[in-house]
Amino acid sequence: MWNMKYTSKIIEFYSLRIPDNRNRLLIDIWKQNNHWLEVTHDYIQWLFPLKEKSQFNENAPILKNEDIAEFSNNEFLKENLKKSFLVLLRFYGLRLREENRLFLTEYDESFQIRKNVWLTPGNHNHLRITRILKSLSLLALNDYAKSFFLCLEDIYKADKQKISKITFSFWKEAIE
Repeated sequence: MWNMKYTSKIIEFYSLRIPDNRNRLLIDIWKQNNHWLEVTHDYIQWLFPLKEKSQFNENAPILKNEDIAEFSNNEFLKENLKKSFLVLLRFYGLRLREENRLFLTEYDESFQIRKNVWLTPGNHNHLRITRILKSLSLLALNDYAKSFFLCLEDIYKADKQKISKITFSFWKEAIE
């Protein structure tokens, strides 16, 4: 596959070599339906790791600078992270489109139904979105994070009572 000098749990997980702490492989998580993605709360920290310890999953890996460097230099890892992102976009009723080398996040045909699951005041998915934006930005998928944020900004402007000003500021900060 490639010559890895550095490894960690998150690198091994994203390399499809080991399961998470609940014995789920990355490819198995990608296959889950929207209901599972909504009611299961301990996978998101594996799909979108951060440098900070999770308050909600003490078994989640914590990103180190070496992990970030490995993702930056490894197309296989980035491609798998992109697949994870696409799974969550689908969950939110969104999709990614590439146009003239730019990535655009836009509504898909399920948005009107899917928004009822996550576009409510104080919804736990708002925290997940912050994590996704931050993780994509850290792990060399900045263009995807910015595209997602721009779509979220449009959603926020159209429906400010569903997303708090504070939540929106966290989203903005996550991509900076």
